[in-house]
Amino acid sequence: MGLTAGRGYPPSTPHPGPGPDLRPPPGHPVPRPAQHPRDRVGSRPVRGPDRVRSASVSRAPQRRGHRGTGRRVLRRVRAGAAALTVITLVSGCGLVGGPTTIAANVPDQMTVTSQVFNQHLFPRAYTCHGAGQSPSLHWSGAPQGTKSLALLVDDASAPIQPYIYWIVFDIGSQTTGIQAGQVPPGARQADNSKGTNRYDPPCPVNGLHTYRFTVYALSRSLSLPDGVAMKTAWSAIAQAAIARGRLQTTASP
Repeated sequence: MGLTAGRGYPPSTPHPGPGPDLRPPPGHPVPRPAQHPRDRVGSRPVRGPDRVRSASVSRAPQRRGHRGTGRRVLRRVRAGAAALTVITLVSGCGLVGGPTTIAANVPDQMTVTSQVFNQHLFPRAYTCHGAGQSPSLHWSGAPQGTKSLALLVDDASAPIQPYIYWIVFDIGSQTTGIQAGQVPPGARQADNSKGTNRYDPPCPVNGLHTYRFTVYALSRSLSLPDGVAMKTAWSAIAQAAIARGRLQTTASP
């Protein structure tokens, strides 16, 4: 059986011809293939580059949300840093601690002395091993603008710092000292680490301890009540301090 040249159809097989005309009649729209729902934005089919642009637009609110979250985190970090600054002023390395931090904020220009501390040794009479009354102190060098003074006694050698024995505030700006066992007229006392608003006589144990008597010149009166919480007094003193002076003494069991 031979083949028709160039076609490949047997001689007995009729030629299929051009086939049916599948074009729509004139005036009828050309049908388009159905679009998958994910290829649409609203009711408009999206193909090619438009599809990419539409996808990026749909993600834009999420990106703005991420930026908003980032801003909230940044605000929290800044707030934490500000809080940490206040804590530093009133912690062991600031207000009641070493001079590194406090010297950058408050001039160490006042002088604090006491006749009872011979060669900076803490007499037993002012500790728990003696009568336990507060020692006499004298200070000078308060700068202009001083509206009140504050006194703070702490233990630099305590295992948990700061350990506060005494806080006296709203001392008159013209006052230059304090008598043994007394509080200047008009002054108030905050709670100490023991939870009492009076002088807590140190009771050194486990070796040599260093006790610090620090006087602060303040730019205002604190106007806090007698027996105010220790941390509240710390913060108020830290915010109002414009100068300070310190006397350090040592005592052993």
